[in-house]
Amino acid sequence: MDGTLTMDHSRMDMRDAFFSTLFDRARNDANILVVSNDFGAPSLDRFRAELPGQFINAGISEQNMVSLAAGLTMGGKTVVVYSIATFVTLRSCEQIKIDLCAMRLPVTILGVGTGYAYNADGPTHNAMEDMAVMRAMAHMTVLSPSDAEVAKVCAERLPLAKGGPVYLRCDRGTWPALGEAETLVEKGLVPRRAGTDLALVATGGMVHRALDVASRLESEGLSTCVIDLARVKPIPMDLMALLASVAAVATMEEHTTHGGLGGAVAEFMADHNLVKPLRRLAIDDDHLYAYGARPTLHVQRGLDAEGATTTLRSWINDRRKSTP
Repeated sequence: MDGTLTMDHSRMDMRDAFFSTLFDRARNDANILVVSNDFGAPSLDRFRAELPGQFINAGISEQNMVSLAAGLTMGGKTVVVYSIATFVTLRSCEQIKIDLCAMRLPVTILGVGTGYAYNADGPTHNAMEDMAVMRAMAHMTVLSPSDAEVAKVCAERLPLAKGGPVYLRCDRGTWPALGEAETLVEKGLVPRRAGTDLALVATGGMVHRALDVASRLESEGLSTCVIDLARVKPIPMDLMALLASVAAVATMEEHTTHGGLGGAVAEFMADHNLVKPLRRLAIDDDHLYAYGARPTLHVQRGLDAEGATTTLRSWINDRRKSTP
């Protein structure tokens, strides 16, 4: 017996599933290091207690944290940088660009708390622009798990990209396991349900909301497929065939309308001459920064199941009426 605990990762937070798996690897590989900006997690307690030499608290200095990770990686270490999503992407943007991307270093940037996940902490903690910023970085891979099992597989496969860094965008809380985690990490997407009228593309925790919306639309006679797009950059080419088989496309994300999932899908469609009606459900510029319960904020922005269903139903019906 090697002392490895058998855990039900489907009942874990994405972050905890990632770190519990990484810990099991780190016990047998001293080159695996976690660097944080004075940000903790229950799943990191074992690193501190049992592997103190493999956990580095860089203090509240995100820029130095990223540069430190770059140096450690150049020294042969496998490094995970861990922080709240908006802090690690925005405060250390230049260091990510120069120290990681320009050097094409395989550092994993684990950002926790997508969208309004840290709603009680308000605008400083809301991650609304992180996908857009990370997508713009050269040689950066952007991954967005939809459940803890996917996060676990990511930890098992580090480094996730050999030609540059990876931004792993994790939501908070527990989510039902959707299955096919290995396929999702390997291929970057999984179709979660079939349909012909509309393809609803979502990422991260919003995949679960998209499945609810699709069921509601289906009950009204609108055949809706749901695509779990975990790899937002580079977008898998398999998306082409899935979108080509439907009449219209919609995206759903807890991110600003600019530069996120919707923008990525629009660019993909344009680059590959795929002409389809596209509707993006996201957070408008006027609603980026706010306090309040996460479900309430979703309702106000039309990202709740009822609001999204109403928007898409009206959009599809209006299109049908205007089509000769």
